[in-house]
Amino acid sequence: MSERKNFGAKPLLFPQPVLIIGTYDENGKANAMNAAWGGIVGADEIIIDLSRHKTTENITLNQAFTVSTADVEHMIASDYVGLVSGSQVPDKMEKSGFTTTKSKFVNAPVINELPVTLECELVDVIDGSKYLGRIRNVSVDERVLGEDGEISLEKFSPITYDPVHHGYYRLGERVGNAFKDGGRLK
Repeated sequence: MSERKNFGAKPLLFPQPVLIIGTYDENGKANAMNAAWGGIVGADEIIIDLSRHKTTENITLNQAFTVSTADVEHMIASDYVGLVSGSQVPDKMEKSGFTTTKSKFVNAPVINELPVTLECELVDVIDGSKYLGRIRNVSVDERVLGEDGEISLEKFSPITYDPVHHGYYRLGERVGNAFKDGGRLK
């Protein structure tokens, strides 16, 4: 058995989703930002840890936001919306190439180019930076649905963030069957 190296308390969880948070500002203008620290915390809840941004102001204003999963095809645009602030770059969305449609479930934009979007209402802000949202709907572009009508990871290529080397990676191939393969050890 090899030695283990201790790194202390760091956010090193793999895979780390690349989340694109969509909001509207006080004028109804769409904004998006890239966020790495977030995840599902219940059957219909998500939490995202965000410092102060134009996006957090918009979430507080509208009590709503969307969460889209960045994909390989839109990696550059997804990275871009994390590099610049909507407060300082008024045409941020246009420069990214992202277009939006208003959610039918919450007062927030769905980014048309990103195929999987969680449409959320704000439930609470915890410790000043953790935004807990209730998922009101998940909208999925039909181009990433399989023959069974569900999301197909053979058609949808989400990316993951490497917090150590600051890279984006494509998720890999299927390696097993959940709730089945472990049964061989019974």
